Amino acid sequence: MPFFDQAASFQKHWEGIRKHLDDVLDNGKFSHGAKVAELEVRLAAWTGAGHVVAVNSGTDALILLLRAAGLEPGDEVIVPAYSFIATASAVVLAGGVPVFADIEEHGTGLDPGAADAAVTARTSMIMPVHLFDRMADLRGLGAVARRRGLAIVEDSAEAIGMRMDGVHAGLHGAGGVLSFFPAKTLGGIGDGGAVLTDEESVAETARMLRHHGRGGRTIDNFPGISNATVVPGRNSKMDDVQAAVLQAKLTTLDADIARRAELAGRYDARLRGVPGVRGVPGSLPPRPGSDRVPYVHLLQVEDRDALAAHLAGRGIGTEIYYPVPLHLQPCFAHLGHRPGDFPRAEAACAGAIAVPLYPDLSDEQVDRVCDEIERFYAGRPR
Repeated sequence: MPFFDQAASFQKHWEGIRKHLDDVLDNGKFSHGAKVAELEVRLAAWTGAGHVVAVNSGTDALILLLRAAGLEPGDEVIVPAYSFIATASAVVLAGGVPVFADIEEHGTGLDPGAADAAVTARTSMIMPVHLFDRMADLRGLGAVARRRGLAIVEDSAEAIGMRMDGVHAGLHGAGGVLSFFPAKTLGGIGDGGAVLTDEESVAETARMLRHHGRGGRTIDNFPGISNATVVPGRNSKMDDVQAAVLQAKLTTLDADIARRAELAGRYDARLRGVPGVRGVPGSLPPRPGSDRVPYVHLLQVEDRDALAAHLAGRGIGTEIYYPVPLHLQPCFAHLGHRPGDFPRAEAACAGAIAVPLYPDLSDEQVDRVCDEIERFYAGRPR
């Protein structure tokens, strides 16, 4: 049982994928074409975003969003010490400086108090990250941002379907992003991403930046395109093959999210209280105004590496989110952090393991994973 398996999903969506791919082949435009524009419209309707700008990866979406939201060279952006590397590396690649802060005591989101304490005269933005199955504390972080005069830019790459107070992730500040990496809740057959925003100026700048700085709302071979280079940009366009796959899979996104929630609940019910399992996602305090939307099912466990080896030996794939906290990554050594600087982030990295979670997983497969976890801890010396 692999950690992630997309084969069944593609079989289920194949007729829709083929239809959209036929459209791409008939049109003859394979990058930044009509299928991409259609996807942007559909995603805007599904999320409620004023604007969606499709790009080639979630990482590039973050870089473009930061620049479009007004990040200036040398500006500081407060980010959690616990996240995927792209959260901090995107700040660097956009010209800014990541400033790390610890996560909340119960959960994996950026702690508002820690973020407030990290603000300096050079801080321009706070970038919360919505991880695994819930949004960060945007009420608390938003209060800090308003009081300090800072922008909120959301790393919502994992958060399609997540909403707080009825507003989709990525739309609570200057903007957010989505990733369409294959394992994501809405995944393609390669990399892909999007910028979400309700701000016209952010959207227009992101559109220019993704296509070598060219102005104009529309795309190549369509009326209204301007070939004038307005700002120094890059090549971050989405290809139409990815857009075709994503449009087909978007038709079952609500059902896929519901199935993920069923599987997550089954894991929680089976593993809550198992000796050695210190925490299951369902035991975290609910976030006011926000529902759980499971993307990754992350457990906090004892003897994490030994458990991973045990499961691997029985053909069950797992992933570690994340092996090294951001402040201890070698690429950020120049910032001078040491072990112990952000203890909650370090503890999360030390005990986290993710088990398989995707819509085509069966109840019996979930039970098999749980059986093996129970067997592992039952056989440990006490």
